[in-house]
Amino acid sequence: MKSLNLIIISVMAICLTSCSSTSFLGNYSNILINNDGVSRPSEFPVLRATGYASISRQSGATKELKQIKAMRASKLEAYRELAEQVNGIYLQSNSSVNSNTVEHNSSLKATIDGYVHGARVLRQYPIGDTYATELELDTKIIYDLYDIRGAL
Repeated sequence: MKSLNLIIISVMAICLTSCSSTSFLGNYSNILINNDGVSRPSEFPVLRATGYASISRQSGATKELKQIKAMRASKLEAYRELAEQVNGIYLQSNSSVNSNTVEHNSSLKATIDGYVHGARVLRQYPIGDTYATELELDTKIIYDLYDIRGAL
C-alpha cells in the first residue's frame, strides 16, 4: 500500500511540474566546482517564465483597476515560476486510509521559497480576459553579481 501511495505521489509531482510555462536556455554541464569555489562556465543559461492572471476575477470597481491588479498578479506568478526554476519546489504529501482499502483523505502541498535576483520583464500584455507577463533571468548577471561580492 505504501508503494502505491509513493507511485501516486510521484505521478502527481511529475504532472504538477510539467504544466509550467518555463523554459531553460543553456547547458549546466559546464559548471566546475574546485577548492577555490566555482569556476567561470563557458556559457550561461537564460531562464524564462510566463505568469498569467484573469482580469475579470480581480476585485475592483472599474475595469482599469482590475487590469492593474491582473498585471501585478501575473508578474508575481512569473516570479514564482522563476523561483521554482532557481530554487526548486518542496512537495509535502499526506494520505490516510480507512480499513486499508478506501482512500479516506489525501493532500498535496507545494511550497516554493527562494530569492530571485536580476530578472527583467520582457513584456506584459492582455490575451482576452487574461493578462500575461514574461520574465527573463540571465544567469550571467547572477554570476557577475556574486563575483563582485567575492561570494564565489
